[in-house]
Order: sequence, then structure tokens, then C-alpha cells
Amino acid sequence: MEIFFYIIIFMIGITFGSFYTLAVYRIPKGQDIVHTHSYCPKCNHKLNIFDLIPIFSYIFLGGKCRYCKQKIRPRYLILEATSGFFFVVMAILMGLGIYNLDKFIIIEYVFFVLYFTFIVLMAGIDKEYRTINKPVLMYGVIISIMYIIYLYIIEKTSIYRYVIYLALFLILLLLDTIKLKKHAQNSYLYSILMVIIIMAIFTGEYITLNSIIITLIVIAFVLICKMTNKNKNVKTEKQYSKQLKIGLYLALSDIVCLMLSLALTYLMP
Repeated sequence: MEIFFYIIIFMIGITFGSFYTLAVYRIPKGQDIVHTHSYCPKCNHKLNIFDLIPIFSYIFLGGKCRYCKQKIRPRYLILEATSGFFFVVMAILMGLGIYNLDKFIIIEYVFFVLYFTFIVLMAGIDKEYRTINKPVLMYGVIISIMYIIYLYIIEKTSIYRYVIYLALFLILLLLDTIKLKKHAQNSYLYSILMVIIIMAIFTGEYITLNSIIITLIVIAFVLICKMTNKNKNVKTEKQYSKQLKIGLYLALSDIVCLMLSLALTYLMP
């Protein structure tokens, strides 16, 4: 029975993964992500239900659109499979199973699914456009407030540090708004700091700090590789530091650190 439970969790995960691919494509374009019918981005043909089965549609269609035969980017398959894997692993590490459907574990699991959704959308859009999308950021704030309320009412957790986090978030949001009015553009740095605050609320300071350290190491490694490239030029080097997708690196580091932390807790006697 347990294996069937995790198969269901996996199917839910890949369904979310399919939604993530759609949302990452549509949100930056200002398109509806709920009511508008799915379509091929190459030929704009509406997709039927058999074209929308996560993972399986990609495999059966050979990674191509059924209508225009254009190749579908493998990132869709990768994100769907990764999401399914993450959903199952998180359920196991959090102790959620067919024989352990504790309501508090379920609530915690739902919150981390909501958080994972924020992380994936933030990272996916940052990867494509090197920007932290404001609607996604606001979604992160909303689920953070919901999580804080849950901790305070159900778990009787002190919320003073969370209030400080939210106050810092509002200050950064104000500074970002001021810069937007003055320079007609948002501050990538302010947005990254707001993402870090949301990370700290959900995963705690220890995991967040480790995620930041890993991100800095990755950034240093990427810059060193770029600088040692034999075909480099000065102009490219100066521009590249401004093109680093820090949100993507932070998201990957945070997910890895979170899973390692839960794994260590799970394996400890």
C-alpha cells in the first residue's frame, strides 16, 4: 500500500511540474495561467488532453509537438520528473505515508509544496530573464504570512523574528519601489534580498545561511571559469557579473540544503 501512496504523490508532483513549466513561460508575458487553454508555443495550436499528460506525452511524442513536429525543450520533461521526485522524497523525509496521515504533517507538507512552487517559479523566470518576478515575489509573501499565522496559532511559535523579517521585507519593497520610480527599473539586489527573507521564514536561518554560502561559491566558480576562458574579452567580463542568475543559484542551493537537512534528521536514531 505504501508504494501506491508514493506513486500517487509522484503523479501529483509531475502534475505540479507541468504547471510550473506553463507558469514560467506565461507569467513574464502577462498571460493567464488558469483559464487559457494550453497551446504549443511554436505553432500556437491548442493542445488536447493527450498532449498534456506529464512526462508520458513527451516520451510518446518523441519530444516533439504533435502538430508542427517542432522539438519540445527537454527542460519540460526534466522539471516534471524533478518535481515528482521532490514531492516523493519530501513526503518520505517528513514522515508522511499511508499509515501516518497526521494532520499536522500534512499541513507542513502542503506549506512546503507551496514554498517549492515559489522557489521553482522564481528560479525558472530568473533563469530565462534574469529578473525576480514581482507577482511571484508577492505570492511568496502571502504564503509566508500564512505560514507565520499557522506557526503562531497551531504550534504556538514566537513570531517576533518573523515580524522583523516582514518589516525588513517592507523596507526593501519600499526601496525597490523608489528605485523603480526614479530609474524605471527594479533593483535585482533588493529582490534577491527579499527572496532570502522568504527562504529564512520557511527553511530557517541555518539552511538559508548555508544556501547563501553555496551560492557565493557557485558564483565565484562561474566567474573564475569565465575569466579563464581563452576567448574572453574585457567587455564581456564586465557585463557577465551583471548577468549572473543569483535567484536560480539560491533556489538550487536552498532545495539541496533543505533536503540534506531533512535527510540527516530522518536518518538520525
